[in-house]
Amino acid sequence: MESLQITGGNVLTQEGFARRDVLVEGGRVAALDGARGGVPFDAAGLLVLPGIVDIHGDAFERQVQPRPGVEFPTDLALEETERQLLGNGITTAFHGITLSWEPGLRGAEAWQRLIAALAARRWTCDMRVHLRWEAYNLDALDMALADIAAGRVHLLAFNDHTPSIVGKLEHDATTATYSKRAGMEMDAFRALAHRVAERVDEVPAALARLAAAARAAGLPMASHDDDTPATRAHFRALGAHICEFPMAEDVAEAARAADDAVIMGSPNVVRGRSHLGWASAARLAEAGLCTVLSSDYFYPCLLQAPFRLAARGVLDLAQAWALVSANPAAAAQLDDRGSIAPGKRADLVVVDASAATPRLVASIAGGRLAWMDAAAWERAGAALLAG
Repeated sequence: MESLQITGGNVLTQEGFARRDVLVEGGRVAALDGARGGVPFDAAGLLVLPGIVDIHGDAFERQVQPRPGVEFPTDLALEETERQLLGNGITTAFHGITLSWEPGLRGAEAWQRLIAALAARRWTCDMRVHLRWEAYNLDALDMALADIAAGRVHLLAFNDHTPSIVGKLEHDATTATYSKRAGMEMDAFRALAHRVAERVDEVPAALARLAAAARAAGLPMASHDDDTPATRAHFRALGAHICEFPMAEDVAEAARAADDAVIMGSPNVVRGRSHLGWASAARLAEAGLCTVLSSDYFYPCLLQAPFRLAARGVLDLAQAWALVSANPAAAAQLDDRGSIAPGKRADLVVVDASAATPRLVASIAGGRLAWMDAAAWERAGAALLAG
């Protein structure tokens, strides 16, 4: 479909909500109002919003390994993941692929399979690579540097879960979770974790090399689970201007004071609390301390969270929607999306907000009608087929 005319919707533009017609041509927003042409799509009574940009999501792991030790082909897992993304209004997705010293789901071989599968075909959802680098994974450093230099990485995040993992190894139940994910016996996993942790003195130089490579490639960078303002300042000095999931409110305050983006999870907003007992994402968003919401581990929450925030009465829907569209696009250095304006990439979602739980009607990704619900198909299907 080369051209699409979305008519009668309440469209969120850079000036706010208004009844507008949107002409989509060649994968871009061609015009707002006036210009005619293309296959008609009646959006009367519906919201037309910028497509969702998810810059931190790892729910795809459940398609790769739905149960510990049970894995499926990567291309099949990504096909199912793409359906879930588009069915939840996510038109740009940065897959948080962990490159860890752990074998199995988060190991080097899984990394290579995912990178290869993403590059093997053209996807409707713009699926990108968010490299979650585990700080102690020194044996894979050269591979990560090569993938960054080759343009296979689109966002680099610094993670350090090793001390936490090592600290829990005396508990069999927790160790069993890690070892099953890695496909190892518990004693073998414990031995591996201790060997890895002994290389602590080599970690700072490796992080500096990665940061230098990312700067040279012009990649956005993030640090994950910053526990103190000093930690945030350290990673900011390396070039990481995204603060993912700050562990304390003063960390978020320090990040925003330096104009860093602050990411929190949309499940936190929808559930009303963090599953780890950390700060409320809704409250921090209302205070201006959270600037980006991500899917984290559950894609459906990204569509619902802005409406939950707007219902609380502090942010209006336009401000809340920016947390899942314009703001993450800016943080990820994607200036061609995140808003509805002529010349922008035609990533749009059509939403029925009349019910208590807003319902996705259609997703348009790169100008392609990528997902549509049954009611919309009944209303527009004949015209779309004719087009």
